[in-house]
Amino acid sequence: MRKIPLHWQIFIGLFIGILFGYFFTDYVFLISWMGTVFLKLLKMIIMPLLLFSVMAGIINVGNPAGLGRLGLKTISYYVGSSLAAICTGLLIVNLMQPGVGADLGFNQPVEGLAAAGDNFGQTLLNIIPENIFKALASGSMLSVIFFSVLSGIFITQLQNDYKNMITKGVNAGFDLIMKITQFIIKFTPYGVMGIIAVVVADNMGEEGALGSVFLRLGKYMLTVIIALSIHAFITLPLALRFIGKVNPIKHFKAMTTPLLTAFSTSSSSATLPLSMTALEKEAGVSNKVTSFVLPLGATINMDGTALYECVAAIFIAQAYGIDLSAMQQVIVVLTALLASIGAAGIPMAGLVMISVVLSAVGLPLEGVGLIIAVDRILDMFRTATNVWSDTSGASLIASSEGETLNTSISKHS
Repeated sequence: MRKIPLHWQIFIGLFIGILFGYFFTDYVFLISWMGTVFLKLLKMIIMPLLLFSVMAGIINVGNPAGLGRLGLKTISYYVGSSLAAICTGLLIVNLMQPGVGADLGFNQPVEGLAAAGDNFGQTLLNIIPENIFKALASGSMLSVIFFSVLSGIFITQLQNDYKNMITKGVNAGFDLIMKITQFIIKFTPYGVMGIIAVVVADNMGEEGALGSVFLRLGKYMLTVIIALSIHAFITLPLALRFIGKVNPIKHFKAMTTPLLTAFSTSSSSATLPLSMTALEKEAGVSNKVTSFVLPLGATINMDGTALYECVAAIFIAQAYGIDLSAMQQVIVVLTALLASIGAAGIPMAGLVMISVVLSAVGLPLEGVGLIIAVDRILDMFRTATNVWSDTSGASLIASSEGETLNTSISKHS
């Protein structure tokens, strides 16, 4: 018997959860435990996953001092483009407010929101952990990211014997956490079924409330797609045109094959060989640039995913009637940016990363159940955006290195 793909299993779980919550409201407790167990498993894996994925991501990039001019340009572009993507998502989700009106009635005190106060200076101080083990135990997300980044950087500066030994240990730890994560992800359909059944049952008493939830979910999808489109068709082309002196239309035509492949497969890694071929053969970028910039981008550059996480977190806050202050939204931005380092190696990165971002500001993880059903559809758009950003960065950096490209503005067709 052919195995059913995970995204279809999730759709089936969602459908069963809706039916169960609608027709068996008084018996929803029979399957609600599935959602509870799934959320507990997610919470269990978040901190070790964050610790090892960020450290592994930094270590695999290498010593910043040894990357040279090309490496520094590449990292600067990737950080800048990811930040621009997240800020675009933040702007659009606050303008469209897709979750406002869903009113899921989350009345419990939200741990973490008080800690993420309006004092920017205090927030920066709180990033530095007094005790890393306490930070891990209490779920202080930014503190763990800070420690992971710092550790990753200094591991690359150790003597080769020690560096190789610790690198093997970190990569082994990351592989172990990946095995556990893959195991947890297998239970996603059951978790979604339990979570959605509770959401439906809780809203059965209010006329029109259930319809409002699904209407808002549709608006959320539209918000993500609009934000991704702005980044892909306005921000990145402007960077190509005015910074890289590259014709964005020519570049887009040259990248048609890898972009269509990324959209249909939702896999950046599967698209990597096609992206490298298109850049070298169609755009005229040298192998020196493509062989360095693209693999590095596959490790640390996830514009579309980071934007998506930011929008999803704000949407969930709006849906639960939780008002995030400007400072709390800044923390969402920072977490989405920093957690994206090394996230490319995480299966179903969207699900795992949104759990990280929600935990950073203390938002309810139950919100994952609302958005996971449409994650596969949005994954196609954000993966294409990730690949578009990687290839745009390679062309921009090649141009800055003095290369004459087939897509350069000065080059006639």
